[in-house]
Amino acid sequence: MDFNDIQNAWNNDNSDTVVLPDNLEKIKTANMPVERIRKNLRNELFGQILALVIIGLLPLDSEFPAKMKVPYYFIFGIMIAISIYYLGQLFLFYKRLNNVALSTKDSLYETYYDVRLNMQLYKTYTFVLAPFLLTYFIGYILYKDPDAIKILNGNLESQKLLLYIGVFVATILAIGLLTEFWVQHFYGKYAKEIRKVIDELKE
Repeated sequence: MDFNDIQNAWNNDNSDTVVLPDNLEKIKTANMPVERIRKNLRNELFGQILALVIIGLLPLDSEFPAKMKVPYYFIFGIMIAISIYYLGQLFLFYKRLNNVALSTKDSLYETYYDVRLNMQLYKTYTFVLAPFLLTYFIGYILYKDPDAIKILNGNLESQKLLLYIGVFVATILAIGLLTEFWVQHFYGKYAKEIRKVIDELKE
């Protein structure tokens, strides 16, 4: 093999996986935000499972109307089915973070985009569950306020109807805003730190 062949082989080598010593130190700084994401995600998984258990036990309360238990558990069963899928995906993401080795720029890119993808997955999970939570909320209003049943007959006075519509819209907006804040606070800011390391490697 002559000098030209060696030079061509060198030029064709994928430089993205080559890590220079000073760049390796930069890549290692991304380990801290990944650790924080992993810790937050572990707490999140435990919290979500605990919340589902509490929701499932609510009908055991003596004040819960017996005739509503079957519809309640029907909706709860759908929630559980959805939760199994999404929480399963988040658990697999957690396992990937446990096995990730940030030693090359490629692995850093993969981890960053995996974090971003699962942030969107988390938001989707929340928005998918939102209608079920609103259904529980509406059921609670109908149970606590006998006048609310008039909505179904169209006999509710306009002021009270507007109040219920306002509360409903405000609840939807609150769920959206709280979800966005939650994801950015517990995952987004650490994803930005990883992105910052990636941008520094480009310099």
